Amino acid sequence: MAPVEELTAQPPAVQARGLVKRYGDVTAVAGVDLAVPTGTVLALLGPNGAGKTTTVRMLTTLLVPDGGSATVAGVDVVADPREVRRRIGLSGQYAAVDENLTGFENLDMVGRLYHLGRKRSRERAWELLEQFDLTDAAKRVAKTYSGGMRRRLDLAGALVAEPPVLFLDEPTTGLDPRSRNDMWDLLTRMVGGGTTLLLTTQYLEEAERLADDIVVIDHGRVIARGTADDLKTQVGGQRVEVVVGSDADVDTAAAVLHEVAVGELQVERRARRVTAPVTSGTRVLVEVLQRLGDVGVVPLDAGLRRPTLDDVFLTLTGKPADEVAGGEPARTVQGVRS
Repeated sequence: MAPVEELTAQPPAVQARGLVKRYGDVTAVAGVDLAVPTGTVLALLGPNGAGKTTTVRMLTTLLVPDGGSATVAGVDVVADPREVRRRIGLSGQYAAVDENLTGFENLDMVGRLYHLGRKRSRERAWELLEQFDLTDAAKRVAKTYSGGMRRRLDLAGALVAEPPVLFLDEPTTGLDPRSRNDMWDLLTRMVGGGTTLLLTTQYLEEAERLADDIVVIDHGRVIARGTADDLKTQVGGQRVEVVVGSDADVDTAAAVLHEVAVGELQVERRARRVTAPVTSGTRVLVEVLQRLGDVGVVPLDAGLRRPTLDDVFLTLTGKPADEVAGGEPARTVQGVRS
């Protein structure tokens, strides 16, 4: 990653000012501002329908903004979309590979479309197959690839022309944990080599692991921005967390923690865990343990912790991350939203 003094001495690789996109009476993006310094990673974080993908489509010239302006790699996305496309790579939510071509043929075809020439297209295809650990599958048709292999092949396709700026729209959606970690390692190495990356994600762990900065979008607007630590600091305070041994004890623990919480409780029924934002953490923890003892509940685990990105997401959007990412809807326990 480039030194701080270098990053501040050059214009952002991606910059947007007041981007707007409307579909009839619906405003999908309502004045988004972004700035991504060269050689860094910006994560757009938000629930489904927040405007993340629409923002990326405007920045990559797939949609024309209804308002505002944007430049990518120093080029205006509206005035010169063709030149923008020459300088970027894009990987969407679903792997865009030709299933009837081999892995090598897919990458060679992309090189030809970029007018790299026959020799360079073939060379670049083999370079990327090796980089993405796909050499052994190079001559297999893509329809025989696993989901993780297809995502790697799709990302390799976005890198054929060695673009300085890369856009990834939820790059690890649908991958198993191992494939997701492999993809994160690949992206980290790419950014270390100087690539600028803007990615959209619903995975809080992904944003925390990869991003230099995070922008949280909801209802088409930026509602927070900063590093993971900055966002946690904005939420502030400590959390008392209690894990109990039975489903019945979850309700009891939620009622006890509701009395001391200074914000919304998080109740994870499957894990039998209740978490409450508090002030004066140590004193409150002692009080909680005493109250639980008075009603005959002995926690399996109890303690204090700092806010996580999950806490940030819940505070900012009013929804827990697992709900917006397709998990179970939240339930109410004795008037407390869980």
